[in-house]
Amino acid sequence: MTTLGFQLYSARNFPPLSEVLKKLAQAGYGQVEGYGGIYGAMDEPALQALRSDLDESGLTMPTGHFGIDMLEKEPRRVLKIAKTLGMQAIYCPYLLPDQRPSDASGWCAFGQRLGEAGKSFQDAGFVFGWHNHDFEFQTLADGSTPQEQIFAGGPDLAWEADIAWVIRGGADPFAWIESYGKRIRAVHVKDIAPQGENADEDGWADVGHGTVPWADLMVALKKTPAKHFVVEHDNPKDLDRLIMRSIASFDSY
Repeated sequence: MTTLGFQLYSARNFPPLSEVLKKLAQAGYGQVEGYGGIYGAMDEPALQALRSDLDESGLTMPTGHFGIDMLEKEPRRVLKIAKTLGMQAIYCPYLLPDQRPSDASGWCAFGQRLGEAGKSFQDAGFVFGWHNHDFEFQTLADGSTPQEQIFAGGPDLAWEADIAWVIRGGADPFAWIESYGKRIRAVHVKDIAPQGENADEDGWADVGHGTVPWADLMVALKKTPAKHFVVEHDNPKDLDRLIMRSIASFDSY
């Protein structure tokens, strides 16, 4: 059975984190994924305390998100955080709208930039790559997409595939898995509510309670090198419901 992870961003509105970790462990999750809002400003004692909380809960944090600025400007600090928390993979998760290129060459250059930023982490033994949203799948003037250009510019980049965002971007996730499956080392497992539902949760749903065909997707994804499967919901109103229903659905795939 695949060990299921949980993106801690999903629990940001339900502190304290130490209690969230206990809930996840009790529900059967084995891993969590971190993000900069948790550990970006932590000093050494705080990092060690977080590691202790993980260990006491029986959880690991094999993957983590770090912003492009921190990756480029504070690589040694990123390495320190990643090693302290036991990470195996580091993913850049986002690019603010005002920083996004407008054409194919700009996105290819961004892929090159990511590739350069990742070298020190890859040299240290970490998987390094990009985590997508929806904007990477909007067609550019030349007919390509930002996601294609990022991969062209960064041939050694891994991909943490956020399938629900691929779908929201208007793309076919099965086609992308077929074309770029060799890059997929981690997957965000999230769901999209039926049209017009869950407006108070930004249109997202608990895994298995939306429109994303996860049973079929898992068949395709198990043919890739994907090692980490991470439940996420960008704006849940009931954390306990999300935790319990998502793992129950995932265990059936």
